[in-house]
Amino acid sequence: MQKLILTAGAVLAMLSVGIGAFGAHALKDMLAASGRSDTFETAVAYQFYHSLGLLIIGILMYHIPNRYLQFAAWSHIAGVFLFSGSLYILCLTAQTKWGAVTPLGGLLFIAGWVLLVVALVKS
Repeated sequence: MQKLILTAGAVLAMLSVGIGAFGAHALKDMLAASGRSDTFETAVAYQFYHSLGLLIIGILMYHIPNRYLQFAAWSHIAGVFLFSGSLYILCLTAQTKWGAVTPLGGLLFIAGWVLLVVALVKS
């Protein structure tokens, strides 16, 4: 499980760099015209932060055998898809209904950090 979480963190971090670069260059004019540059940057930043969180959790899993770490990792992964994913879709399609999904991803991010605290306290 640790290897899967570390791999997911590394892949999501890599994708955040690639997506960020794509947004800064290929999508720059489109995002500026739609006024969504800040939204896109927020999506990339939160994806990257939580990718780093996944890497930390994956490393901790080698030292602290605790199922709460697994729950924290899956919360962060789902959070990236719901939070950042919904913002990417919103930026690219201008379909504002996707904005309703974003807070669910944010709640998953918070849950992941809470679960990490629980895992550390219980260890």
